[in-house]
Amino acid sequence: MQRSRAHELVIQAIEDQIMAGSLQVGDPLPSERELAARLGVSRAGVREAVRVLEGQGVLRAQVGAGADAGTFVAALPDAALTRFLRLHAALANYPYPDFIEARIVLERSSAELAARNADADAIAAIRAVLEAGAVAGLGPAEYNDTDTAFHVAIAQAGGNRLVASMTVAIRESLSGRILEALRDYADWEQLAAVLHTQHVELLDAIERHDGAAAADHAERHIRFAVDALVGG
Repeated sequence: MQRSRAHELVIQAIEDQIMAGSLQVGDPLPSERELAARLGVSRAGVREAVRVLEGQGVLRAQVGAGADAGTFVAALPDAALTRFLRLHAALANYPYPDFIEARIVLERSSAELAARNADADAIAAIRAVLEAGAVAGLGPAEYNDTDTAFHVAIAQAGGNRLVASMTVAIRESLSGRILEALRDYADWEQLAAVLHTQHVELLDAIERHDGAAAADHAERHIRFAVDALVGG
């Protein structure tokens, strides 16, 4: 069996066990020798598979000796999902309009969930980044960071971790393209003022617990920004 084929077999076997629930977060993987023997592959194939899954955030390796040493199933970090989507966006495996439509669907849900579930602390976190984006003298990069943080704070306020993780991944995957468009915009400060006003309206709907209005504000805001910065 070729090495590339071997490591794919190991990855599939581990994924199947995770999907079946027989491997869960924190569980140790069998030893390299045991996995190789069980699957009929080389130990080199097992090592390669583990490296791939570590890079994806599925596994974590703990060096040393004793019960704490070995390879374990890890909670998939949000950063891994963000990195995955960012790379696909850069490679144009997904058309840009698809990212925009996906972002609209997710951020409508995030805004509606935030209107329904956000507590006082979550509202305060959204307001803090909203106000940070209104500080005079921000450059395009700093403004883009606060804009991203605003949308991330709304996603996190909704209380649904999966929706939040996907929303954050999509928004951060688009961050570089948004920054480039801001830098190229003739009067980006005037545009930023309009976007800030839209942010205020969105937060107001969330504070009023008006989920339908919050979702509509989120969609109108995104479509306006895309039309202004990219041309639709």
